Amino acid sequence: MPADSRLPISRQTAVHQQLPRLLDRHSRTPFRKPCADYNQVAFADSFERYQRLAGGAQLILDSGCGVGESTVALARAFPDHYVIGVDQSAVRLARARSGVAGWPDNLDLVRADLVDYWRLLHDAGGRLDRHYLLYPNPWPKMCHVGRRWHGHAVFPTMLALAGVLECRSNWPIYIAELCLAIESLSGHAVVLEACFPTAPMTPFERKYLASGHPLWRCRVDLRSHPGTCAGAGQGSADDACRAGKWSGRWKQNTAPNPLIKNRFFLFVQWNKTVLCTAPSFFGK
Repeated sequence: MPADSRLPISRQTAVHQQLPRLLDRHSRTPFRKPCADYNQVAFADSFERYQRLAGGAQLILDSGCGVGESTVALARAFPDHYVIGVDQSAVRLARARSGVAGWPDNLDLVRADLVDYWRLLHDAGGRLDRHYLLYPNPWPKMCHVGRRWHGHAVFPTMLALAGVLECRSNWPIYIAELCLAIESLSGHAVVLEACFPTAPMTPFERKYLASGHPLWRCRVDLRSHPGTCAGAGQGSADDACRAGKWSGRWKQNTAPNPLIKNRFFLFVQWNKTVLCTAPSFFGK
């Protein structure tokens, strides 16, 4: 990929005000959309391979794996685990299989829709040791908040798969929203943090680094019970936002970094504690 990537452009400057209501609704209402036949077949085949080839090995899921570069890296980094990469594009998955020498034995790539795959895996009793969401589509338009994974009706099911969940993005608001959603529904404390990868895991990460983008991530262990923290698991997400725990605000940068042309920074806060500052890329 050429190193000329643009940062997400959005009128949204903080956690979306409708997100708490979406989280409350999805946590209370079962998601009953029928799973497509082709997704059921794809899941059944992949789960049978996992049980037959990996025995009792712990499971890692690379959701939205694209061309599988990250999936291969994970399979090599965790040889005692079984790694499944899921993507809806047959073209991208075909590129993955043709571009790797020495295919790891503990790796499987599956073409399926994640919305159905997550639900089928959950219903089959599957539980994850690690789960990666690397640079999902941020859907930066304000009207598309329901298309982001944390705004989707499948999100509670995704969290129930457990595992150490890691998500990366070049849009800090996406990660800030995900942190709010995880803490609201699971009670696990999680924060947005800057990400400094030593080696790119995906083509997107390589392109973003080459383009000079700041990268962001959150990482939370959903395998354990949540620790005690102020407000965790108490009340609704809507309550948290009304109480002013999550906020985003603009502040003029009086000593601008010469590498960053923007004059304003977005401060992402939880309960009046600044979690990160991010350059404004939203036309401020």
